[in-house]
Amino acid sequence: MQLADVILPVPLDSTFTYSIPSSLEGKVKRGCRVVVPFGNTKTHVGVVLAVKSEQEFTNQQTANSDNKQSAGKTKSFAIKSILRLLDEEPVVTERQLEQWQWISDYYLSPIGDVMVAALPSGLKSEDKYKPKTEVFVKMNPRLMDERNMHIALDVLKRAARQAEMFIAFLQLSHLDQTTGKTLPETIVEITRDELLNASHGTTQTLRALVQRDFLIEYEREVGRLNNLSLQPYKPVNRLSEAQQDAYNHILLQFMQKNVVLLHGVTSSGKTEIYIHLIQRALERHEQVLYLMPEIALTVQMRQRLQSVFGSRLGVYHSKYSDDERVEIWRKQLSSDPYDVILGARSAVFLPFQRLGLVIIDEEHESSFKQQDPAPRYHARSAAIMLAHKYGAKTLLGSATPSAESRYNATPDGGKYGYVTLTTRYKGIELPEIKVIDLKNLRHRKLMYGPFSPDLLKAMREAVERDEQVILFQNRRGFSQMLECHTCGWTPRCERCDVSLSFHKTTNLLICHYCGKSYRIPDRCPACDGTDIRHRGIGTEKIEEQVMSFIPEARVARMDLDTTRSRTAYERIINDFAAGRTNVLIGTQMITKGLDFKRVSVVGIVNADTLLNYPDFRAYEQAFTMLSQVAGRAGRHGKRGIVYLQTSQPQLPVVRQIVANDHDSFFRELMAERQTYCYPPFSHIIYVFLKHRNTDTVSTAAAEMASRLRQQLGDRVLGPETPYVAVVKSMSQRRIMIKVENSLSLLRVRQFLRQCQQTLLANKRYNSLTIYFDIDPQ
Repeated sequence: MQLADVILPVPLDSTFTYSIPSSLEGKVKRGCRVVVPFGNTKTHVGVVLAVKSEQEFTNQQTANSDNKQSAGKTKSFAIKSILRLLDEEPVVTERQLEQWQWISDYYLSPIGDVMVAALPSGLKSEDKYKPKTEVFVKMNPRLMDERNMHIALDVLKRAARQAEMFIAFLQLSHLDQTTGKTLPETIVEITRDELLNASHGTTQTLRALVQRDFLIEYEREVGRLNNLSLQPYKPVNRLSEAQQDAYNHILLQFMQKNVVLLHGVTSSGKTEIYIHLIQRALERHEQVLYLMPEIALTVQMRQRLQSVFGSRLGVYHSKYSDDERVEIWRKQLSSDPYDVILGARSAVFLPFQRLGLVIIDEEHESSFKQQDPAPRYHARSAAIMLAHKYGAKTLLGSATPSAESRYNATPDGGKYGYVTLTTRYKGIELPEIKVIDLKNLRHRKLMYGPFSPDLLKAMREAVERDEQVILFQNRRGFSQMLECHTCGWTPRCERCDVSLSFHKTTNLLICHYCGKSYRIPDRCPACDGTDIRHRGIGTEKIEEQVMSFIPEARVARMDLDTTRSRTAYERIINDFAAGRTNVLIGTQMITKGLDFKRVSVVGIVNADTLLNYPDFRAYEQAFTMLSQVAGRAGRHGKRGIVYLQTSQPQLPVVRQIVANDHDSFFRELMAERQTYCYPPFSHIIYVFLKHRNTDTVSTAAAEMASRLRQQLGDRVLGPETPYVAVVKSMSQRRIMIKVENSLSLLRVRQFLRQCQQTLLANKRYNSLTIYFDIDPQ
């Protein structure tokens, strides 16, 4: 008897063993999907991780029993049988399964959760995926001679609408209207919709032609993927001298290192270097994975890469329909896969056959880190590991590299190669950054809503010159909160320990943690007062203020509320690129590598929301984000100008942003991180505990911290109550662990799992949730 270890979509730290029916022996393979029973009534689609003999299974059980120092015989139980095999050949490759296992082990996440994150939904069920079909129309073969064609046309003279549609069909399909024979032109398949549109006819008319046996309707499966004609793939532009020098140095570094960091200032032309490297990989018959941190960025990049690589490019991210993602997955397994995949975080899970190059653009971005749900992986790390398994090279690109990557590219770090690109393309100067002291202006009552006089004047002049403006505010909604002016009461979420944000377009209060919405109160429930005012400013309010102060402006807003679909992303970006809108307001989505030709003014409405964030990464993320958004100005013409509004102009990080002094910032950051043992000199692990009862989670967190300290000592900090103490009615506590680089992270992870299992086995902590966040961002 053969047995199979199967990964199931359940959050448990194990696989499940099933027997293989004799009818399926030799057919069930590692990486195939199977349908198996689970529990008393359920069935699941799982992925086969291993096929083994009964003897191998027995030996493994005995070894596990010995490891647990169990007495007596191994506990016996009935092994259930696989119900159905869904694939003749594996849909998950060997390297993908290795990657799943690595993510599960490194990020302390059940492999079932990894499977759920990796596979499109259509591959996780028996019948969810439906191939796209379309109705086509063809002529009845008996009409394809001169005599019968004459008879048909004569009969149709008495039915004018049917005759018009039939003639339209002959014209569309390149058939001779006299003989019905093929004309010299290529025959094309005609869809029902094409025929109806071309003839301006109705389905009733077409049905009549089908019933009279003049035309035949048939249904055929069609793909959802783009079918661009294959274009010659050569770079549109030649590299400048600086770009060519960087390109050559990257190739030299690749001879010594598997990972290279390209540190190039904003608008230095990094993308053109990427295109040349992709071309080189394709000439070597290799595939390329190109990762970007935001779906919004793939819109512009897709257009640019398609103009070079045509149908050799595939795009993959979560805004595509599930059926489209299934078809891309299957195409990557076929004999004709995409050579280049452009995608966001989830593209790292796609199958590849001959991966030779991975490009991670804007590598510093925290968006590459998955937060919820598990697995809480970092796509940059997962992609580097994937490239390693293929023997591929990885290029990291950024104008503001992350602290970890920049350190790994130093002699002390010693892991990455390092290449710089210090001049903007065509010698365009970096934008001028003017720091605006909000505290001073507010004291003197000189502010125009959220805008300083200088910023408002610059915006008006830019609009008058038919130039464009970008305004950055890292908070969506209309206002941060409502507040009773009499007693200070603020509406808070019933399920989360946070204040509610007001959204004017829906006229609702919304929790940005759980999404629950509430009606706006007429009166304060604490004092019965009616003077309830707005506090704080979101992108929605800035949009209203711009339209108030500059009525002639054509305004667009890009945040989570306006980009729920793929088409919304594309519409906003394409409209701004084409000049149909001239003021773009957004959250951090607009800071990440977007390239617009006519942007002359950038306004950072309030930098304090970043500078005051309570996290050890706050200044690094502020420097990165503010430098990136400043880099959107003046990319293709005259020098741009940036207005950075803050109440803390005296901070060193503000001066470093103004001077674009990444080296100075990095040196100071490294000194501070080393002093307090933060990354890159350690790994940070957060242990989160959640329970509906506050006392239970507090007690459990204290016990967990005590157990951890027995082995890890003062590396364990906490437990503490997070900034948001309750989310979705679950009270939470957090423990931080600093693991210095000299300590074995593998052994620490093993110890964490032991402590987790011990605590969860205690009946006192029924319904307690414990999970880990490795290398949080």
